Amino acid sequence: MLHRTTRSLVLTDEGQRFPETAQPVLAALDRALNQARESKDEIACRLWIVGPKLSFAPILMPVIDEFCRLYPQVQPDVQLDDGKSNWVLERVDVGFRIGTSPDEGVIARRLFPVQLMICAAPSYLERHGAPKSLDDLATHRCSAFRHPATDQVLPWYLNIDGEIVHRHVSPMFSTNDTELELQAVLAGQVVGQVANLAAAAHIREGRLVPLLLHMSDHIGVHLYYGSRAA
Repeated sequence: MLHRTTRSLVLTDEGQRFPETAQPVLAALDRALNQARESKDEIACRLWIVGPKLSFAPILMPVIDEFCRLYPQVQPDVQLDDGKSNWVLERVDVGFRIGTSPDEGVIARRLFPVQLMICAAPSYLERHGAPKSLDDLATHRCSAFRHPATDQVLPWYLNIDGEIVHRHVSPMFSTNDTELELQAVLAGQVVGQVANLAAAAHIREGRLVPLLLHMSDHIGVHLYYGSRAA
């Protein structure tokens, strides 16, 4: 299942993901459009689409663009939000979330897994060297993500011998924003655990170097739909 290197894994998965994702997303958008038409009794209508900041632009926006070409009268209203909200009550037409499982009370489908990769910038590795093992991380400057809802610093999630293991790091940098954490890693401040959705382009251009083969893929991007009719 895993390729020999983290570099080949992330780039291979990135290339395969789009065709696998496009069909169910387009179908969900089409369903939401039909529901919106029935409720508004008009062809031109607004579709409320909610997605995470992390994956929407590189992965999901091309699908939205294709849908808008098919239905140029549709008016997408896209809100990027990494937090959780009650989409049923808020009447969201189509939503995307990154997590371990769909929320209760909504129709959902897992589109694809998200791999969490340990990465560092070349400038960091020049100054501090690369960790050779997980135990070496204790001597490195690491980042951590602070959950925006609970304010808790989350552990790193690692795949060790096929099992997902939580490993707490002593962060030299923590934030509740995934983009800011990525920027800290790119700047060479810290070693971080970054989602492959965000890391792929930077690895391809040589701005990030993947470290250690312990990538976790227990979380995924989920597609939520049908809340307008709820």
